[in-house]
This record gives sequence, C-alpha cells and structure tokens, in this order.
Amino acid sequence: MFDPTFMAKKRAGELMAEHGGYTGYMVLFDRLEYRAVDGHDGYAWDGEAWYGGDYNRLWLKTEGEGAFGEAVESAEIQALYSRAIDPWFNLQAGVRYDIRPKPDRAHLVVGLQGLAPYWFEVDAAAFLSDEGHLTARLEAEYDQRITNRLILQPRVELDLAAQDVPELGIGAGLSSIEAGLRLRYEIEREFAPYVGVQYERRFGDTADFARAAGEDVGRWAFLFGIRSWF
Repeated sequence: MFDPTFMAKKRAGELMAEHGGYTGYMVLFDRLEYRAVDGHDGYAWDGEAWYGGDYNRLWLKTEGEGAFGEAVESAEIQALYSRAIDPWFNLQAGVRYDIRPKPDRAHLVVGLQGLAPYWFEVDAAAFLSDEGHLTARLEAEYDQRITNRLILQPRVELDLAAQDVPELGIGAGLSSIEAGLRLRYEIEREFAPYVGVQYERRFGDTADFARAAGEDVGRWAFLFGIRSWF
C-alpha cells in the first residue's frame, strides 16, 4: 500500500508533467513565396508562432505582400491570447496592427482557429479598427496527401467589410477572394518547397476603388515558395 500523500505529490508533479500541463512552442512560416504576375512580379509571406500549454497560449501572426521595386502593399501583425474551447478549436482575442497600407490602423481582434470536420484547417476573425470600421476574414485550407511527402493544398481566403473605407480602397460587403492551389514536397517534415497557382478577385465597391486607382480587379499568379516550421 503506497502512502496517499506520496502518491498525490507524484500525480500533481511528475504525472502532470508527462501527460499534461506542459509548455511548448512552434514557429511556422506557412507561405514564403515569389509571385509571378504578368508585368508585376511580387512576393508574399504568412507566418505564425505560439507559446504555451494545452489550453492557454500566446499567439503571434503576420502576413503581407508587395511588388518588387515598390513599397510593401500590405503588412500586418497580430498578438493574440488563445484559449482551447474543445479538442479541435481555439478561441482567440487580441490586437492587430497594420503597418501597410497607409494610413496605418490598429484593430481589436476576435477569432476562431482550428480543425473543422473532414480535416479542413480554418481561421475566421473579426476586426474592429480604431476608426470604428468592422471587417472580417475567413481562411480555409486542406492538405491532400498524394504520397507520404507530396502534398496538394487548396486554399481560399475571403475578406468582408461592414462599410466602405475609401482611404484604404475597401468597399462594403464581400471585398475580395483569393483562391490558390499549392503542391509541396516535404524534403524534411520541417522544410517543403512548393509551386502553385492563385487567382485574386475584388468585388463591389472594392473593385470600383481599384479601377479608379488604375489597378487590376482580378489577376492570376504563379507561385514558387517554401513552407517551414520548427
């Protein structure tokens, strides 16, 4: 018969350390890519990092894009508190700061990130800017394994706005869609180059703002990039 005090100490200490209550981290560069567009080649990045345990984590996200030889078109960073609400999804809240486009903006963020049925990875968030503008973003992607190392990933992103924001070229309603297909090869699990294709399209008043600025409403891009994590 083991001493109850001794066993309680072991359960609270070593058992929890081995089977729960751990602290870990991950850094993921989901997309570091070159975009070949007719007469307007550019680049894009999308990365995130987290630190914490099973239930509570600090989450950092960043993404942006631009054209070579020009100023960065868009760049943002988010700092979020993430709380697991079930085995599949995390509720996230925090702040987002847009470095580009000018004028820069700060936002409050509330979102949901996780793994939907049939293994779709989803990330949905609403943003309230310091100017009172409400926008939202929905991202979804799926990894289809062709072989153990060759993976085809369809991905779609939708951006929405509750009102027009003319100074940023954003119109109310569905403002834009990005739909892409990336084929990557995992040389190592942590390092995978990829190729792909993507179509971007602006809608409604957002498209009207783009036309007025002499920009394309829709465009195709061929992609060459790297996905890496540690």
